Amino acid sequence: MSDDKEFVLKLAHANGVKFIRLWFTDILGFLKSFAITIDELEDSLTEGVRFDCSTVLGKISHDEFEGIALPDPTTFKILPWRPKEDAVARMFCDLYTTDMTPFVADSRHVLKRNLQKLAHKGYTFYTGAEIEFFFFKNNNTPEIIDRGGYYDLIPLDLATDYRRQIVLTLENIGIGVISSHHEGAFSQHEIDLRHEDALTTADNIMTFKLIAKEIAHRNGIYASFMPKPIAGQNGSGMHIHLSIFKEDTNIFYSAENQFNLSREAQHFIAGLLHHCSEFFLLTNQWINSYKRLVPGYDAPTHISWGHGDYTTLIRVPKCRKEKPRSTRIELKNPDSAINPYLVFAAVLASGMKGIEEQYELPAPINLEQKPISKKDILRMGLQPIPSSLEESLQNFEKSSLMRETLGDYIVNMIVENKLAEIHKYNYYITDYEINEYFPYL
Repeated sequence: MSDDKEFVLKLAHANGVKFIRLWFTDILGFLKSFAITIDELEDSLTEGVRFDCSTVLGKISHDEFEGIALPDPTTFKILPWRPKEDAVARMFCDLYTTDMTPFVADSRHVLKRNLQKLAHKGYTFYTGAEIEFFFFKNNNTPEIIDRGGYYDLIPLDLATDYRRQIVLTLENIGIGVISSHHEGAFSQHEIDLRHEDALTTADNIMTFKLIAKEIAHRNGIYASFMPKPIAGQNGSGMHIHLSIFKEDTNIFYSAENQFNLSREAQHFIAGLLHHCSEFFLLTNQWINSYKRLVPGYDAPTHISWGHGDYTTLIRVPKCRKEKPRSTRIELKNPDSAINPYLVFAAVLASGMKGIEEQYELPAPINLEQKPISKKDILRMGLQPIPSSLEESLQNFEKSSLMRETLGDYIVNMIVENKLAEIHKYNYYITDYEINEYFPYL
């Protein structure tokens, strides 16, 4: 047995752990789990645990088929919100078929495979996340609990203690937090996680979302990561900060131009701009996602980059020359309802394609000429971002890069899920249609 496994066994027994929750993520980004007792821990670490693999395939129904969930001992954490007596721990799992072949629909394995490909070149991919979400009074209707705005305090921000509880719980479980604050919309909040290697960040995002919902539940409220739950207010994004290191050197930094961007960084950004329409189905995967991406609500509306315009797809934060390690690229279109494993894999592949084929980076958006409407976008010759789930689905399905990155099986399963979502939505009559048309038609 490896040292990691031995350490987990000793730690579990020393802390009185009675149950271990084995976590895995389905292709739509929903956290799944089943629990084993402490008596099963040793066997699970060496042989894995049998489970129904069809639960990974999203919301569409499939016949049950068996697979193996093998816990990753490096992700063992004791859950601080559970009682210390009869303690509960968790581990993320890698998924396999019964012959121990990696399961093709395991999104965590997809990311690991793409990171290993990068590691063979001597590089490490780092990511950080700014996660926006809402607190509501219940999970039935989006009823706000405050009317605060950016950085407001009491009395406008009534959720200070809830955010504090989330941050303390995150730090208790070993997840670093940079800052937390009230966001721009009523009842909206943001917590920014410290950057880590991309696999750790993806695990941390999944853990964050569960902790936020757990803390909200314990306080009699509801935490929502729905992209746009309130009309007339900003939606919830998840800005992702990206950097690539070779050993201790950030390869995105250069002192040779005004943006402090190396040639690799410029090609990487160009790759994201070139292929973003192909990965949009992953970064914005719900019909509701596209209600957020409209002019006037601090969200990207066109495929461009710059230093400070809210409407650009990519922002390059200004780098302090004495801190070259902090050079990074901020991708702003993802929302908080993503599967982070698949998003990180697709974003990395797109950026690396730009480096490998030396895509040329277009000029940045001039803040004095930034577009404020769809007419401005077209007048300036900018390419608008996809405007609907259907458009993103078409781009994703025909993308050879996405199929190479994720595998045909995951691409086809995501397409099947999204077609079912569109079909279901098209059969539904919304309140808007009743209010707008029924009195007149």
